[in-house]
Amino acid sequence: MSTTKRDYYEVLGVSRSSSPEDIKRAYRRMALKFHPDKNPGDKESEKKFKESAEAYEVLSDPEKRQRYDRYGHEGLRGVGMHDFSRMGFDDIFSMFDDIFGGVFGGRRRSGVRRGARGYDIETQLELTLKEVLTGVERGIEFKRRDLCEHCSGKGSEPDSPAQPCPQCGGQGQVAQSGMGGLFRMVTTCPHCKGKGSIITHPCKKCSGQGLTVKKRMLSVKIPAGVRDGQAIRVNNEGEPGQNGGPRGDLYCYVKIKSHPFLMRNDDDLVVRVPISFSQAALGATLEVPSLDGRQEITIQPGTQHGTVLQVKGQGVPNLHSGRRGSLLVQVLIEIPKKLNKQQEKLLRDFAKTEDKTVLPESKKFLEKLKDYFAGESK
Repeated sequence: MSTTKRDYYEVLGVSRSSSPEDIKRAYRRMALKFHPDKNPGDKESEKKFKESAEAYEVLSDPEKRQRYDRYGHEGLRGVGMHDFSRMGFDDIFSMFDDIFGGVFGGRRRSGVRRGARGYDIETQLELTLKEVLTGVERGIEFKRRDLCEHCSGKGSEPDSPAQPCPQCGGQGQVAQSGMGGLFRMVTTCPHCKGKGSIITHPCKKCSGQGLTVKKRMLSVKIPAGVRDGQAIRVNNEGEPGQNGGPRGDLYCYVKIKSHPFLMRNDDDLVVRVPISFSQAALGATLEVPSLDGRQEITIQPGTQHGTVLQVKGQGVPNLHSGRRGSLLVQVLIEIPKKLNKQQEKLLRDFAKTEDKTVLPESKKFLEKLKDYFAGESK
């Protein structure tokens, strides 16, 4: 079920012209206000805490902010956003530790930054309408950053392991006193960035990052009735987390190829069929394309241009109920641009027999026209 997201500037209480520092201060203020320790068990505060973290992730990143300013929430699809609704508080603290400045110390094990969840990644796959009808299991190939095999993700050469940080003694945090010793603030160690260790000999394969780009092949099940642009989430197939944190997820966005004849409208399929004047006037039996093969339809005598005929159960299945929509056949009457002499004579003979005043549409039009001219003359 889709939900309407609030404007990110409104969430943080800032204007669109606010500077990065203004946005940073506004987020810190919101985080302190709705912090879970100050609001134990308050679900609304928890929601606002995570909502402000999502807003800050976007507005603190120049590229994401530019996309958001131009396209709104839709413009952020495919740019590697975190799902804060599913993240724990500790993960959020770890992501924005420079903002909190260690104020929320004590939520980490042994002072060292706990494992943060890895980034989500995205890929795209194409389906045909026929595959949408039945559902499909599809093999996909994508690239992601993964743990370096040479250093096992540690970032240092195997024979030269990381050493405890000399500034914080391996704690990842340092204490500072303020106001003449009236209070003591714990902040992230600036030397090791909260890791508690220092790499002296970076891994030659990953340059100390602990991650390398690798190809990954995977089989993904796509349910019947999936829609264009919909994302299929595959748990734990994103990038690895930091310091042993859980992996992110993989989102497979579906793109449905255009069909030569059929167009999708929710769970219905629409096909436009041209017929001749004589077929519309006299009636006819036609074959039209559907996902189940040829479908026979009957054109009743006197069918008008634009008439839509419905064939139930010949659309695509609803993603939730599985019930199929309809095949909607729209009739388009084609008027020949050129007539041979015999055709022209026959039509002229037919025209002499027409009583235009009794034709349904003509009669309505003529009556309305008569009333209109009467009003004009008054």
